[in-house]
Amino acid sequence: MVSRHVRRLAEQRVEIRQRSILDGGWSRFQNRALLSQYTYLEKDTKRSVDKQGRVVKTEVEVYEMYPSLEPGLGYERLITRNGQPVDPRELEKKDRQHQKKVLEWQRLLETDPAEKKKRTAKAAEERRKEDEAIDDALALYSFSIKGRETIDGHGAIVLDFRPKPDAAVKTDSGRILKRVAGRAWINETDHQLIRVDAEVIDTISFGFGVLAKLNKGAHALFQRRFVNNEIWLPAEASFTGSARVLLFKGLRIDTSSEYSGYKKFSVDTSTSFAPPLSPP
Repeated sequence: MVSRHVRRLAEQRVEIRQRSILDGGWSRFQNRALLSQYTYLEKDTKRSVDKQGRVVKTEVEVYEMYPSLEPGLGYERLITRNGQPVDPRELEKKDRQHQKKVLEWQRLLETDPAEKKKRTAKAAEERRKEDEAIDDALALYSFSIKGRETIDGHGAIVLDFRPKPDAAVKTDSGRILKRVAGRAWINETDHQLIRVDAEVIDTISFGFGVLAKLNKGAHALFQRRFVNNEIWLPAEASFTGSARVLLFKGLRIDTSSEYSGYKKFSVDTSTSFAPPLSPP
């Protein structure tokens, strides 16, 4: 009986790794087409912290978010800053600028037959890079099942992940992930990622350490919720840690984001701004 239980856990581990990572449970690009059909609110909070770890200043911004399948055509519409509504004239100006950008993009596709081909090739290259990053993660991490928990009514398998000491990486994201370990909660039903709790276990350098360094001990938390019985979307995210920029300036980072008000866009959706059309 014990051996059968161990074998079952091992089989689940292989299935989880394949389906969660390869099918997109670990990929932030999962369900982009479906996500582009939703509008939502994003509340970003940034806390300035002194050397003693005390919060000395808090800044809060709320955005209406309009995703797009086309890179660069998504719209982050800032509507309040520190509890105060953004000036309607400023909003109107930003809206016009974005609409102009979308119309220029549409006009370019209609008048330049080569543009669509170019866009398709660019998307294929992005997918290739994404696949490389996922392959890096598969080769990089060792996973161990720690048990089962329930999150927001969903049964989840709990996994610890840690980089293998001798793992070789090929991508920039792989070089970062090699210095990150943590725990993940995977939905038992569809093998999608519900939550990840990660920690930087070794200093991460950018630009050979000249541009910036993210210090060991930085912590990130990310959680998703199941929306409309069809898609897992962000619910909250937070990041705390310390960094050094340009060799001199030390920073303490304490940020969080909350995501709410998901609405699948249709002719019946009520919104103060019409989101960009999906690419043809």
